[in-house]
Amino acid sequence: MSATIIRNGRVIDPANKRDETGDVCIADGKIIGSKSGIRHSKSEIEEIDAKGLIVAPGLIDMHVHLREPGFSHKETIESGAHAAAAGGFTTVVCMPNTLPTADNPSTIAWIKDRAAAVASVNVLPAGAISKNLAGEELAPIGSLAQAGVVAITDDGHCVQNHEVMRRAVEYARMVGVIVLDHCQDYNLVGNGVVHEGYWSTLLGLPGWPAAGEEVVVTRNILLAELCDHHIHCQHITTAGSVRLLREARSRGVKISGEVCPHHIALTDEAIQDFDTNYKMNPPLRSQTDVDALLEGIADGTLSILCSDHAPHAHFEKEVEFDAAPFGIIGLETELGLFLDLLVHKHRKIGIDRLVEMYTVEPACLLKVDAGTLSVGRRADVTLIDSELEWTVKVDQFQSGSRNSPFDGWKLKGRAVRTIVGGKTVWKS
Repeated sequence: MSATIIRNGRVIDPANKRDETGDVCIADGKIIGSKSGIRHSKSEIEEIDAKGLIVAPGLIDMHVHLREPGFSHKETIESGAHAAAAGGFTTVVCMPNTLPTADNPSTIAWIKDRAAAVASVNVLPAGAISKNLAGEELAPIGSLAQAGVVAITDDGHCVQNHEVMRRAVEYARMVGVIVLDHCQDYNLVGNGVVHEGYWSTLLGLPGWPAAGEEVVVTRNILLAELCDHHIHCQHITTAGSVRLLREARSRGVKISGEVCPHHIALTDEAIQDFDTNYKMNPPLRSQTDVDALLEGIADGTLSILCSDHAPHAHFEKEVEFDAAPFGIIGLETELGLFLDLLVHKHRKIGIDRLVEMYTVEPACLLKVDAGTLSVGRRADVTLIDSELEWTVKVDQFQSGSRNSPFDGWKLKGRAVRTIVGGKTVWKS
């Protein structure tokens, strides 16, 4: 087996409260304490000079759509894993809105087997809350937990029946998995395709009110309190949602929220040319909402960063705005966008906190063995050049799809090497 020494980097390991210039040693796919623990000749040791780089635990994205099984024309587990590696991610959680739906142990087993065979990063499956994501009958949550899901969610859909959702949270508590929820009230949202406001009115597009998210965030806070179990609200976008989460968390309610880069990089003004690459669910919001998201990140109300990587084939997006599917790809741009916006431009958080939001926070939430450089743990490592200036070139992406609104953007900061189990799976 190989051995690696990563020298002279700024090692940021929030799990161990480590932030210092130093070395990270790897042998047999695991983190070891020092070079003396490497029982190999010098010729067998790979040395990586990380001077000027951040050496972080392998980053985790807990909200990714890999599309397999069923939609391999959009993305595959293999191509999605390559995209994750190119973005600096060593672990991703894939959503269950596949075909067949990941609402049963056999589909979960297929995903795990396929990932083991072709994925260059760790792929952790999430199971569905309800059968076929219909929101009417619970999926076999206990069996899904035994099959190895790390969470349950109907992402892409939202359980509207509060009684069904309550029972899902209770079952999740019994079997020890977290509940993730896509917060969308169908009655309020209706056929909305963009944020309800100035631009929806001007362009004549059906509006999606902020309250359509906030009503379900409120529901989840109440259920988390009632059931005494953690509910995580996915892709938060509105000022009202941030306010609700902040108040609930201050009271100790087991509730949390995440934010995606497109919801702080863009506002609903971007839709004025009817470019379907700006159509996403939930939609781009107003500048007031963006400002609230930034403050929520700064004060810890929003504790997770993720992509909601949602690949779609070119022909699917090349239709009228109303008819186009929601979603954009994000694995290869999210770290650069968050570094550029949160650390460099808005200065809302430091690089240490950004690493924490991509490692310790999701690892603890999901209860997975990841997000740390502790001795004896799997050697998943991301090397980041936080000062590197680069231009997004969608045609060079590893993803199987190209539906990104950030083509041509100039960003500051990106991953330059991704190591999984001691093996380099991507480097710039």
